[in-house]
Amino acid sequence: MAEDLKFELSILATVQGFYQKLMRDSLGGDVPIPAGLDEASLRQSEGNLPETLSRMYRWLHLLDMAITPAMLRQALTPETDSEVAEALLRYFVRRREPSEINRDKTDLISTFLYRHPRVPGQWQQRGYGLDGSLPLSPFEIALIEILADTDVPSLPEEHVQLLRNFDPFREEISRYRDFNSLMDSGIVSRVRELKRWLDSSFYHPGVLATVAAHNAAFGERFDKLFTSALGEIKQFAQALDEMGGSILSTVDGVEVTVEHVAAIEQKEMLDADYGSALEKFRRVSRLKKELDRRPPIRKSLLAPSAGNALPSSRKSAAAAKPARTASAKAPVPVQAFQAPVVTAQQISAEEGKLRRVEESIRVFVRVADPKYRQVVPMRYFNLTLTAAEAEAYNAPFLEEKSLRADVARTLIRLVSCIARVNTELEELKRSQSMSSLWKLHADALVVLLDIASTTTEDAGRVAKMAEKSEDGAWSEAIDETAQKLRMRTDLAVKAMAYTGS
Repeated sequence: MAEDLKFELSILATVQGFYQKLMRDSLGGDVPIPAGLDEASLRQSEGNLPETLSRMYRWLHLLDMAITPAMLRQALTPETDSEVAEALLRYFVRRREPSEINRDKTDLISTFLYRHPRVPGQWQQRGYGLDGSLPLSPFEIALIEILADTDVPSLPEEHVQLLRNFDPFREEISRYRDFNSLMDSGIVSRVRELKRWLDSSFYHPGVLATVAAHNAAFGERFDKLFTSALGEIKQFAQALDEMGGSILSTVDGVEVTVEHVAAIEQKEMLDADYGSALEKFRRVSRLKKELDRRPPIRKSLLAPSAGNALPSSRKSAAAAKPARTASAKAPVPVQAFQAPVVTAQQISAEEGKLRRVEESIRVFVRVADPKYRQVVPMRYFNLTLTAAEAEAYNAPFLEEKSLRADVARTLIRLVSCIARVNTELEELKRSQSMSSLWKLHADALVVLLDIASTTTEDAGRVAKMAEKSEDGAWSEAIDETAQKLRMRTDLAVKAMAYTGS
């Protein structure tokens, strides 16, 4: 009897040591231990073990009131000794307090033991009995051994039936492909309700083993889908921030800004208790839905005669296209492209990108072999330069106040616009399945179309001055490059009309 009490006291002493460290990390200092319960006193307490155990239980119950499941989750790390986790499990199963908090803590500890076996992969090793039946799982056998000296509850038949619901739940989890569908399924609430129905049977080794395996499968899927969803949201926010924007969407009547998204800590949310963090996860899910549902820019082609919706570069591009021969089947009329208002912030952000593209092309042209400098490798394509364009990027007189410098700067500007339009077109194609990213690149193209319009008009004025000069080739070079830009802007308008429809 005395040996049993000593073993029980050693379990409680291990729990106390773990709790002391947890509280020290949380408070930044030690919590005073009651007299007689410190390590030295416990070694000399053999004379009155029942009284010492009673006092220790009261002390640990008090600490339990200060320690939340989320704190326990964060304290259980891969470095935690398995013997400490096993002592915690014995402690909570011995208590079997009929509260949700006590059940959640027991749930966390058994799941931790499942996720961190002493021998990697040992819980997956499962053979057949001599009679061909499927024996107990290795983890359940391990729990039975851990709790062998603990009075565990029996498992009534109705709770055995409840336990069989976990297999369909695991199959259901494997079918979810995105975070929104997982959150909309309500599986978190359904599983918590099932755990509640199990009542005191929850502390049975068979129940703990089944629930731990479910938690591990659910946690792996949940973390993966949440990480993917949050990654897309942060990617969208970062790109929006680079373009000068700040408000992503409105969720439940509240504007969500780039700063709000930047403040979301993925690890902190995943480490938190699902019960307390559930509403935060739901808000992330709602934000993802809003971004996916954001209506794209109203897209279509502008008929040459409309002349009121597109910047001048797109108007001239439409007018420059040769008229198609009439066919037997009349084309389906399309609505005019409704370009949203382009803000000064968007223009400024895009100008920065254009300068970076311009500089990268200039560096390549100046260091490349002259035989190959007219083919510039970009991220998604090769940008082919004319001889005049390559000479412009290589020109040493760009800072001059002269016509030749104006011509070179004009060619550089036109080529940089072509490169940026091409890049956003490629991004647009690759983001067709993600409406929020599609919208982002479509918005960027609208800004580029506006800049291309101004650039083409400016190029026209320089071309006219060059035409009056002695070297008419300058004017022809500008016209050729400007025509390439017009062709790309036409493609951009068509691409937004087609892929967004």
